[in-house]
Amino acid sequence: MADAPHAAVGQWPKRDDCLLVGGMTLVRLAERVGRTPFYVYDRHRLRARVAILREHLPPRVALHYAIKANPMPALVNLMATLVDGLDVASAGELAVALDAGADPAEISFAGPGKHESELRQAVAAGVLLNVESPREVALLAALSRMLGLPARVAVRVNPNFELKSSGMKMGGGAKQFGVDAEAVPSLLGEIGRLQLSFEGFHIFSGSQNLSAQAICEAQAKALELAIQLSSHAPSAVRTVNLGGGFGIPYFPNEQPLDLVPIGTNLRVLLERAMRALPQAKLVVELGRYLVGEAGLYICRVVDRKISRGQVFLVTDGGLHHHLAASGNFGQVLRKNYPVVVGNKIVGVAREIASVVGPLCTPLDLLADRMDLAVAEPGDLIAVFQSGAYGASASPERFLSHPTAAEILA
Repeated sequence: MADAPHAAVGQWPKRDDCLLVGGMTLVRLAERVGRTPFYVYDRHRLRARVAILREHLPPRVALHYAIKANPMPALVNLMATLVDGLDVASAGELAVALDAGADPAEISFAGPGKHESELRQAVAAGVLLNVESPREVALLAALSRMLGLPARVAVRVNPNFELKSSGMKMGGGAKQFGVDAEAVPSLLGEIGRLQLSFEGFHIFSGSQNLSAQAICEAQAKALELAIQLSSHAPSAVRTVNLGGGFGIPYFPNEQPLDLVPIGTNLRVLLERAMRALPQAKLVVELGRYLVGEAGLYICRVVDRKISRGQVFLVTDGGLHHHLAASGNFGQVLRKNYPVVVGNKIVGVAREIASVVGPLCTPLDLLADRMDLAVAEPGDLIAVFQSGAYGASASPERFLSHPTAAEILA
């Protein structure tokens, strides 16, 4: 049975039944790129997403882009001009952020298991380090003395609550991320004793959430936890990163996140922060929500096969480029991403077909028995919602097929 319609498909313009990307038909864009498969990210949609957030969020709430969602350098260069700061999770991402011209004062570095060399680079660059263990604090104290630079630190807190309705829970319970809230006061004492430059807290509880109520509740709890912990801080709190969690709709019947109550809630939290933490700025850190809906993954049909009555469109793309769309990046029960035949969105005839890749595994599945226009070799398949956790989150070397190109249009 075919899936219900995906809302994302209707959000992109078309001309003569062909997708338009950056004002260009997909057929022409594929010729411009010169090969398939490829990812394309739409500049206009990236700018529009930041603009809609600015419209709904209070001006005094800083908006950061989490590079892990999509570290393509050209995209990061653009995002650095649109947001207030960048968040990185490795030395590689730090290099991309610095190359993009971002102000080191507005770059933060999070992630468990940071190598000593990464910490050294971060201290030398002058970025804010979200420390996640006593080991990191001790290393940073030694590096600060060695480099003659006081390490800028915030404590990433593993809160005693989870982000309800979250696709991926990053806080609450036993986690490898951050420092358990009850252990933070002791660590703050050590940060003060070692004379590191303490700046605040990073409280990230989950991701991919479409419930505004759950996000508002988590943000309120995060701020209250930061206020509670501030009494143990060695100096005034200057930043509270409330994390993100803003989700995008991938599957049938999912509704876009309502920003109105989130904006209203943040205005209330700002007033609370101004009273309790007068020197602190609030930060919202988003990745997927900023870039996910601005990207498409494009591959080409190379064969059309019928096996015992089921149509298979075999393409030159697959899970090695887009693990998430194949259902192998966190899905418990596989669901189809929004997929169309990009050069014949409606087509003159329709059929139920599966879109598969060239790999020698049944997991290489981009669309399972979806209602699609009848496609032939040479037609282009478009996978929507592909701007986040695509190329960089996929096993591109699997079976040694060519990598996917990435462009900004």
